[in-house]
Amino acid sequence: MIAYRLLTHEDSSAFCHKVTDALAKGWTLYGDPTYAYDADKGVMMCAQAVTKDVPGDYDPSMKLGAL
Repeated sequence: MIAYRLLTHEDSSAFCHKVTDALAKGWTLYGDPTYAYDADKGVMMCAQAVTKDVPGDYDPSMKLGAL
């Protein structure tokens, strides 16, 4: 099964650390990162999709961050 996650955070080093942590845990980048302005917060937001091959079948109760 291929698991999918969308990592999001403000445009800061914390976002880069979040993506780097996922890569270190075996996740693979999926597509290009995206950016959007959050007018309510007054900041740029980043998003990066990642995927990972995992054993077993999909279950909606899976904790994707723990894979």
